Amino acid sequence: EAYDEETVKKMMAEREKASLQQQESLACGCPGSRSRTIKRESNTIETTVSNQDQVSAKRPESQLRQWPVQIQLVPANAPYFHNANLLVASDCTAYAYANIHQDFMRNRITLIGCPKLDDTNYADKLTQILNINNIKSITILRMEVPCCGGIVNAVKQALINSGKMIPWNIVTISTEGEILED
Repeated sequence: EAYDEETVKKMMAEREKASLQQQESLACGCPGSRSRTIKRESNTIETTVSNQDQVSAKRPESQLRQWPVQIQLVPANAPYFHNANLLVASDCTAYAYANIHQDFMRNRITLIGCPKLDDTNYADKLTQILNINNIKSITILRMEVPCCGGIVNAVKQALINSGKMIPWNIVTISTEGEILED
């Protein structure tokens, strides 16, 4: 049978639509998987010092702007992806780098995953996100360990698959919690 570009495009659009419908109704049925945008307000706490003087201190605030955060759980068509800057982070970075919320998550939609432990291809989901949404930039936050290269490869493959030229960068965190490359 001869190659028909229009038929191929139609079939790919149908597959993407079916995939999105499947994502909207996750098989697990877990209420915690429901997609939502998180609005944050500034919080100030009162701290008492030893001499009984009141000191106002700002409590560190979460910069998480959406739920869920796992790459495989986010619906590719979620409204929070519209004109978003993405942070695609390896799971361990949140534990190794103490100031991840302020330095990396602020003003970004955060997606996390572990290429070593998760049995999945992140490139497919990331490609869907890039194809459906107007993503402005991607920051990849990875650990220095070799297995974290998988998350970088997934983003690169998604960029290639989508055909989009989006500004992106890689930040590498040491196992001691320091930024090695930016």
